Amino acid sequence: MNSGKTSESTTLSEREQEILELVAIGLTNNEIGEKLEISKRTVDNHISNILTKTKTDNRVELVRWALQWGKICLDEVNCCVLPETSD
Repeated sequence: MNSGKTSESTTLSEREQEILELVAIGLTNNEIGEKLEISKRTVDNHISNILTKTKTDNRVELVRWALQWGKICLDEVNCCVLPETSD
């Protein structure tokens, strides 16, 4: 797995982050396209760009990378809760 070569500083666009979250919950590219009202080809392109940016080879590695770097939250796993401020 190549994900050790990237870091949490890898910048994803807002749309790429949205697609990453949908990949992580198990949606297919067709389902993501329908949900976001974009073509499957556009989803394919976004996922290809995300894989390149994160230096991962497939969806499984991508989700592992996203969990490792706190880019996604699945079923309350890896969720960051911000501390409450006292006013």
